[in-house]
Amino acid sequence: MSERIRLKRLGAKKGPFYRAVVADQRSPRDGRCIENIGKYHPLEDPSLIEIDADRALYWLREGAQPSNTVRVLMTKVGIWDTFAAEKAATKKDAKTKATTAS
Repeated sequence: MSERIRLKRLGAKKGPFYRAVVADQRSPRDGRCIENIGKYHPLEDPSLIEIDADRALYWLREGAQPSNTVRVLMTKVGIWDTFAAEKAATKKDAKTKATTAS
């Protein structure tokens, strides 16, 4: 099963707000989700972006792919930078281990 981190639309007509959720990529946009990890209110001034960093990083490490919009929101909050730094450090460690083992 491949998971995606995406937005689930809630709210009234012309008054949307969103939840950042982890869901199976085959489920519909507003359908069943695995876990709710945050919220986004675009109509507030300034926009409210709250994403649980620990849970988001957990799901990213497990292989969940964020949608483009969620990736932008994670970048604004700083979660995506943390994940990218972890991923780069892991690659660097693996490369170092491979060269020393040779």
